[in-house]
Amino acid sequence: MDALLVGADRLGNIPAVLDGFGIRIAGHVSGRDTSHQRRSAPLPSGIGMVILFTDFIGHNVMQRFRDAASREGVAFVCCRRSTCALQQVLGRRLGERCTSCPERCKAEARKAPTK
Repeated sequence: MDALLVGADRLGNIPAVLDGFGIRIAGHVSGRDTSHQRRSAPLPSGIGMVILFTDFIGHNVMQRFRDAASREGVAFVCCRRSTCALQQVLGRRLGERCTSCPERCKAEARKAPTK
């Protein structure tokens, strides 16, 4: 799944956490530019999820991307910019999806190398 990240100037260890969930970063918007507050711009094509780092963006930017995600039927999650917060919110969000396809998780567990 491709994700658009909104907020934070630097991502630090965030890409590694996303990789663990099978999420690729399709784009990153810091949210500091005033053009990010415009409500009419659509999300980039092919985005499956919008991740909002709430401690690094203003209310207008957050509202704009939440509305765009809802309008286009794209999942969105909100969390602080920390690896723990991101893991928790993705675990809850993607855990809901996994209940509908447990066979996929079993197949991925068989492919995983053992230590």
